[in-house]
Amino acid sequence: MPKLTSVKVSLTLPYIGGVEGTWEPDETERNAAWEMYVELITRISVAELKPDEGLLREALSSLYTLFDTTRKILRKCGPSVAQPKGEDGISFGYLAVAILNTVLRPVLAKWHPLLLDYESTKDSTISPLEHERQWEKHEELRQVLNEVRGVLIEYAELLAQVAGVPSLIVKRN
Repeated sequence: MPKLTSVKVSLTLPYIGGVEGTWEPDETERNAAWEMYVELITRISVAELKPDEGLLREALSSLYTLFDTTRKILRKCGPSVAQPKGEDGISFGYLAVAILNTVLRPVLAKWHPLLLDYESTKDSTISPLEHERQWEKHEELRQVLNEVRGVLIEYAELLAQVAGVPSLIVKRN
């Protein structure tokens, strides 16, 4: 894919409604987009967590690590990635922080403590997987994780465009 000088942004985000406009990324932002894209596509964040797969704790922990990863990318790339580009003022920094604060933070702030409380009731004779599946909020959290996944896929696809690469997200049947 050729380097794009501008990318149309249309992300629906909780609480702020969304971000729409044109992003005119520079080389540093393209590199930051690639780094963030790699992090997103190699985690459970964009992979469907089917009913008979995985642990909710692992999924939440994977999402939580995106905070540290994003901070590292922002620090490494410097303040230029937060400078508004083009007439719509969109930047990698703005989008990255918006994803953290409007998509991930509310989910993690609610569900980490709820799951932790439930995990503290686990009997040593039962596996963590079986214990999670017995939780009355199990399906609700899976649904929330699926909703987050949808937003993160949109974000990842946008980052792929900016990085100038085709989508590497493997879609399963």
